[in-house]
Amino acid sequence: MKKFLTPKILVIFLTLFGFSWNGSAQTDVFTKGDMVIDAGVGIGTYINHDTNLNTFSMTIPPIAGSFEYCILDRLIDGEGSIGIGGYLSYILFRGKDKFTRENGFNVGDLVIGPRGLFHYQFVDNLDTYAGVMIGYDIVSFSQPNGTAGSKFCPAIFVGARYYFTNNFGVCGELGYGVSPLQLGFTYKF
Repeated sequence: MKKFLTPKILVIFLTLFGFSWNGSAQTDVFTKGDMVIDAGVGIGTYINHDTNLNTFSMTIPPIAGSFEYCILDRLIDGEGSIGIGGYLSYILFRGKDKFTRENGFNVGDLVIGPRGLFHYQFVDNLDTYAGVMIGYDIVSFSQPNGTAGSKFCPAIFVGARYYFTNNFGVCGELGYGVSPLQLGFTYKF
């Protein structure tokens, strides 16, 4: 069965991605001076507040936004570029006492930080990139006696933006730091 599934997956992959590449000149999707805004939702998070006394469940997943500005292009065969920008995300957790099982307090995480990204365009309308972020997690408790554990929250990630028009598309990122997977929409101006 494994031999049967592998060729099917390969055919689907080549159909969706392989045949969209051609040897002709590509349309640049991220060039010097371009600005991009992404808005999305994370699936899961690496941020955890569980202790010996309390457990936390996520009630609002990571809602994130980012901004990026292209500062350098035409790198590596004319297909690479470098962008800088910022990131902002909010996550809300609901706390429960492990012993009394009482609910009643929330913990909010506001993650903010600068990002640096390297882009390389493989096919038309697809902007692929990798980057790093030096983030800071600002933690707030709804309990007066809660201890804010604000801390640095660095991240590494890879991502892609696919543009349906010259300005609008969808985006996704895989990474380590805030969320393992983030999906959303992108707008370039």
